[in-house]
Amino acid sequence: MQKNILITGAAKRIGAASAKLLHSEGNNIVLHYRSSQEAALQLCNELNQKRPGSVTMIQADLLNMQALEMVAREAAEAWGGIDVLVNNASAFYPAAVGEVTEQQWDELLGSNLKAPFFLAKLLSDTLADHNGCIVNIVDIHAERGLKGYPVYSIAKAGLAAMTRVLAKELGPDVRVNAVSPGAILWPEHGLSEQAKAEIVQRVALKRHGEALDIAKAVLFLIKDADYMTGQILTVDGGRTLFC
Repeated sequence: MQKNILITGAAKRIGAASAKLLHSEGNNIVLHYRSSQEAALQLCNELNQKRPGSVTMIQADLLNMQALEMVAREAAEAWGGIDVLVNNASAFYPAAVGEVTEQQWDELLGSNLKAPFFLAKLLSDTLADHNGCIVNIVDIHAERGLKGYPVYSIAKAGLAAMTRVLAKELGPDVRVNAVSPGAILWPEHGLSEQAKAEIVQRVALKRHGEALDIAKAVLFLIKDADYMTGQILTVDGGRTLFC
């Protein structure tokens, strides 16, 4: 059954992989992006060439409440309602405890927790009308914080908690689940080859994952998990076995 799906941060990486896989299943996709206009446009055109009129784009800074309201409104109007919200957009960078600024706190909490919550709130009626679902992209470091990234880890822990509490608040009409990635895609800046090798050595499968691994988990939660809510699927190749 065709679904209308809003994916935040959909221009690159896990968001783009999820958009491609979900689109290949016959769904309509609302691609949200903040600054990656070229990548978003390229992906939108690529998918619309396969199925005209099946993908639309929305640009917005999700730290802005008016922008959040606009995203929710335009997404719901695109094809007459939203069936699925995938909260993928995320700021990620180090900020040591002694050096964290209020701006960094607001950005990391805003993108990883505040925006997902308020999008869920704003779309709760249309999601309920469609017996829809929410999939949040968390992180294995929500459970055990990543050293040097305290605010990011706190934000993802909040998103994990939000997944469970919204499952109670929005049920039975809306299911709320999450995917918790491990070593999937390396950060775009800052990791040496030695650091990457050390991380892989602490993964049971001895390799890092791919964005498609997360996209497949997202697809499962949307398509085949009708009796699952409030759950977090860990996709980490066994990384947390060694933490």
